[in-house]
Amino acid sequence: MIMLSETAAAKLGEGDREFLKHIVDGVAQMGHLIDALLEFARTTRAEMRFAELDLERVLDDVLVLLHSALKGRNIEWRRGAMPKVRADETLLRQVFVNLLSNAVKYTRNRELAVIEIGSRHGREDEIVLFVRDNGVGFDMRYAAKLFGVFQRMHPSDQFEGIGIGLANAQRIVTRHGGTMWAEAAVDRGATFYLSLPK
Repeated sequence: MIMLSETAAAKLGEGDREFLKHIVDGVAQMGHLIDALLEFARTTRAEMRFAELDLERVLDDVLVLLHSALKGRNIEWRRGAMPKVRADETLLRQVFVNLLSNAVKYTRNRELAVIEIGSRHGREDEIVLFVRDNGVGFDMRYAAKLFGVFQRMHPSDQFEGIGIGLANAQRIVTRHGGTMWAEAAVDRGATFYLSLPK
């Protein structure tokens, strides 16, 4: 499709070139959606390998992965002491990649982004972890849509993404025997919580 676009664009009028561009963009978007669905399916079927994890190390790894998204940003990171958990390292790392990349994305219009990662008390049999930001937030009336596949709280022309990251994160947490939920307000940031069994 890209080759056709490159070879045919010079022979087309302005209107036809614009139409061809929409087709190429649509094909690329469809490719991203298919890749995301395949990743979502793999998350569901992946064999889980439980081990005791040092979440401090996992978070260090995730921040290295996000390094390119942090360039030119003024972000204040607040990290509380994180407990050790028994979990699948690969899957739990993916949860934090999704949560932290969302926090980075939805705070990009802030002069100073503040992203906090920590833990808090939960029920006696659970560990509760959270990621909090001072970004655009969302209206809690629509919170039920958050963890659905292809559900978005903000228009795609404002924030990129296809709406599968939180669905994937929730599925991973559920496979660990935990739950996910969020609290937010419009233009006042959001906090995403996940609980894991002790």
